Order: sequence, then C-alpha cells, then structure tokens
Amino acid sequence: MKKFSIGYRTLKTAIGAALAIAIAQYFNLASYASAGILTILCVQPTKKKSIHAAYTRLVASIVAMFFAFVSFELFTYQPLTLAGMLILFIPTIVSLRVADGFISSVVIIMHIYAAKSFSMELVYNELALMAIGYGTGIAINMYMPDIQKELNYYRVKIEELYSKIFLEIASYLRQGDTLWDGHEIIEAIRTLNDAKSLAFKDVENHFTRRKNDYYMYFDMREKQLEIIERVLPKITTLPVIVQEAEIVADFLQDLGGHIHSGNTASHYREKLEQVKHDFSQLPLPQNHEQFIAQAALYQFIEEMDRYLEIKQSFKGLKVKKERPQ
Repeated sequence: MKKFSIGYRTLKTAIGAALAIAIAQYFNLASYASAGILTILCVQPTKKKSIHAAYTRLVASIVAMFFAFVSFELFTYQPLTLAGMLILFIPTIVSLRVADGFISSVVIIMHIYAAKSFSMELVYNELALMAIGYGTGIAINMYMPDIQKELNYYRVKIEELYSKIFLEIASYLRQGDTLWDGHEIIEAIRTLNDAKSLAFKDVENHFTRRKNDYYMYFDMREKQLEIIERVLPKITTLPVIVQEAEIVADFLQDLGGHIHSGNTASHYREKLEQVKHDFSQLPLPQNHEQFIAQAALYQFIEEMDRYLEIKQSFKGLKVKKERPQ
C-alpha cells in the first residue's frame, strides 16, 4: 500500500477550487461550482503547463460556445442534437490542437444545454466562470516550492555512486577479484533519470529560462556513465593482473576520491598523461595473456580521457555546499 501523503499540489488544488467557487458565488454567477472544476483542471505540475492548460481550455471553451449556439439555436435542445454537435466538435478541437480542453468545454456546453436558451447573460456568465476558474488556477500555480535541495541531493548521490564505482574497479585491479555486483551502475542510471526529470521541471517553472545548470550537469554525468558502462566489461575481465593495473588502480583511487561538481578535469587529464608515460616505461608483454591485459588497460585509459574530456567541457556547477576537492 502506498504511503499516505498530502503534497503541495494537492493543497494548491484544494485551496484553488474553494477560492474559485467562493469568488464565483460572491458574484452570484449561475453554476458557480463549475469555477472550481475549471480551476482543478488548470493546476498542473509546472507553471508553463498550467499556462498551456488554461490556454487550451479557454480556446476549446470558446469554440464550444460557438458550436452550442449554432447547434442548439438552429435545431433543438435535445440529446440527439448534443450528440451530433459533439461528433463535429471533437475533431475540431483536435485539429486546433486544444483537445486537452475537451472536459472543460463540455462543462460549458452542458450549462448552455441545461439553460435551454442562448442569451448574452448566459454568455457573460460562462465567460466570467472561465475567467475566475482559469485565472485562479494560473494564480494558485504560480507558487512552486524550491527544488534546489532535491537537485543537490541527486548531485551528491550521483557523485557518491561514481566514486564507489571507481574505487571498486581500483580494488579489482589490485586484487584480481572482487565481490562487487555492480549495482551502483543500475542505481546511477535510475538516479540520473529521476534527476533529469526534476531538473527539467525546474526549467518548466521559469518562463524566461530555457536551460538548467543542473540538467546540463546530469546530462554530462549521463554521457560519462555511458563510457563507464562501455569499458567496464573489458577492465573487469583481464586474463592476468599486470604491472599497468596497479598504475591504473592508483589513478582511479585518486579520481574516485575527488568526484565533485567543480571542474578539475584538466588536472586529471594531466595525470592521465603521466599514466601513459609510466606505461611506456614498463617492459613489453611476455605472453599473449599479458598482451591482452595491457591492451585492455591502455584502451581503458583512452576511454577515461574521453570521460574527463566530457567533464572538462562542462563549465562547472555552483552549489552552496561543495564537497572537499
């Protein structure tokens, strides 16, 4: 059973609906409770979605009023007329790309159908309901809680997972065996997906912002993870442990202890060049297994250079509390 909880969106929906009904009732509007329904339909996960929801519902409702006037006034206020009108109305709002406003527009149609007449007073009443309902929905949804703390939580979690991955690889290269099951890889994939979704929501809550530093950061980490996934099978299936493995292990041990949001990739790329130099000073392989192991390790450090290059191209992420570097 899912844990019972009351979120901020639930609170906004409840408050918004009650407020819209109270305003509509204050102005003595007919069917004033419908203002609450229109507000509920406009409370969306983000500000941009709320604005878009209000737009689609407003356009669909106005089109609905036109269809209702033509259908009911030219023919009769009968169920068959309503059915025929809906058959034409639904494809129309779909073609106008405002199909999301179908439910709210049907509310308006039913008001007109129940009134059995189309008058300017009714038009003003419906327009007022729309203004109050959609307006309240937009206004109440302008408040969005700060998600920086959650984004920072995901950042730290991802960095810890990457650190654990590198330290486990270093342990394998030194010992030649490990009980590591690689679950951090799966967890990192899941965490990155959640983090990017949350960061994108932050973009949707700002009208002038088209990108989010956290989203770019998580996207950068995702590209790095693709490299880790690609080289991991090669580095963890070495036929023998060679001298180069200890050098790579030392590098990964150092790198794993300094995974953070700042940009120190150039420093580690320099260290990687030293690793390559140290490789060149070691003796050539004595047998086929050593050759395969050395080739795999050399390929690994080339991939790590690409890993660091991706990080170097990222400008860095400013956070209030940075981990020690």
